[in-house]
Amino acid sequence: MPQSNPVRYADANPEVRAVYDDIMATRGIDDVNNFWMHIANHPPTLKRTWEGVKEAMAPGALDSLMKEMVFVAVSASNGCEYCLRCHTDAARKQGMSDEMLGELLAVVGVATQSNILANGYQIPLDEDMMV
Repeated sequence: MPQSNPVRYADANPEVRAVYDDIMATRGIDDVNNFWMHIANHPPTLKRTWEGVKEAMAPGALDSLMKEMVFVAVSASNGCEYCLRCHTDAARKQGMSDEMLGELLAVVGVATQSNILANGYQIPLDEDMMV
């Protein structure tokens, strides 16, 4: 059960509407999804989160598909079903194949296992890593 009620556009204050308008314009969509509507219960968090997402996901040295795939990997590792579904869909729309998803999740699995082992054994860094 959600811990908040969604803030719908019609019920939003001007500060929230401004962020919603920017989200819709930037993404070329007609409405915002549940993620934004729920975090809009705290407008400073809504604005800060949107600005961070907009900056991080903007075109740069990494292409948009790679950024979406990184988001998928982190969401899978963190167990966030909501983000996993949203960003898997976005990555698929940009060309991520079943094979790419399989390889990505295999890397996530092996990295998670390696992290657990390295942390559990408290393995010290090799000398050449300490530069």
